[in-house]
Amino acid sequence: MEERAHWNKIGSSYQEEIFDVFRSDRLKLLPKILQKYYNTSHRAIDFGCGTGRAFEYLSPNFKSVFGVDISDSLLALASRSEFKNITLKQHDLTKPLRASADFGFCCNVVMLPEAEKSMAMLRTIRKSLKPDGTAIFVLPSLDSALYSAWQLIEWYKKENVDADQIPADELSIIKAKKTDLVDGIVYIDGVPTRHYSASQLEVWFTKAGLKITAIDKIEYDWDSEFSSPPKWMKEPYPWDWLVECKLDT
Repeated sequence: MEERAHWNKIGSSYQEEIFDVFRSDRLKLLPKILQKYYNTSHRAIDFGCGTGRAFEYLSPNFKSVFGVDISDSLLALASRSEFKNITLKQHDLTKPLRASADFGFCCNVVMLPEAEKSMAMLRTIRKSLKPDGTAIFVLPSLDSALYSAWQLIEWYKKENVDADQIPADELSIIKAKKTDLVDGIVYIDGVPTRHYSASQLEVWFTKAGLKITAIDKIEYDWDSEFSSPPKWMKEPYPWDWLVECKLDT
């Protein structure tokens, strides 16, 4: 399986290679939103748990946590967690999962370029929630990716470089077909990755049987986009979507 092999290959270099949302969240919004759902009598599932970055927030505040990930090597690292109420399972979220939880957390996982696979993941998560269950998703923003590319063009303009003179690799995030870009496919480190506009979120979640209750932005500093951003590059900052939802009954 291509996705499983990809994440197994990353393995021990995960901490260095994969963006840490909790650490990079400028306003620490994600922990604040998570607090709304804490309940020590409830069961939580971390969908795509990776090495367990969310465990320190979930484990002390839920009765039990079920961590699911496609990668055996990442789960091996997650198993080193100090928390004792966590169960781990290797599973491909594009397939049905036998689980039932009051709360689901899914951080930058539902972003496969194949629409049918990303939709399958959303539906797996929905079917894993109890009828009154809730979930939080962190998802890449198409609006933010295009905004960052525009800021790069502005940066070059300030240095008297026309847009058509910008080196192609500087705008490598946009190397897909026009139809792919409209569909939300943006390249991150050469990997095609699904991003979402606000309107697309509404459509996707409705199709998956989930009702969005709130949408917010997790903001990051500009050094999340550029290695040495100029001082004039300030707000609005780049962001991921933070989506709160429940079952659409």
